[in-house]
Amino acid sequence: MAKASWNGSVIAESNDTVEVEGNIYFPEAAVDQKFLRPSVTTSVCPWKGTARYYSLTVGGKENPDAAWSYPEPKVAAKQIKGRVAFWRGVSIEK
Repeated sequence: MAKASWNGSVIAESNDTVEVEGNIYFPEAAVDQKFLRPSVTTSVCPWKGTARYYSLTVGGKENPDAAWSYPEPKVAAKQIKGRVAFWRGVSIEK
C-alpha cells in the first residue's frame, strides 16, 4: 500500500496507484480532501497536458502547490486521469 504523508498526517493511502516519471499518482477517492486547497497554479507538459495544483494545509501549516492532477490528460497519459500526485516535502511510502 502506498501512503503520502506531510506534517504528521496521512494525505492519501491506496493499493491502486500509478507511477509515471517517478511520481506516484493516487486515486482522487484515496486522497483526504480536507487537506487540499485549490491553487491558481497550472503547468503544461507536452505529453501529459495541463496540470492543476493544490496546496496542502495540515496542522495550521501550508505547503503551496504540493499536489497536482491532470483533469483532462492527453491520450498518452490517460492512466493518470482522476489521480493526484505529490511533491515538495510530501513523504511517499510504497
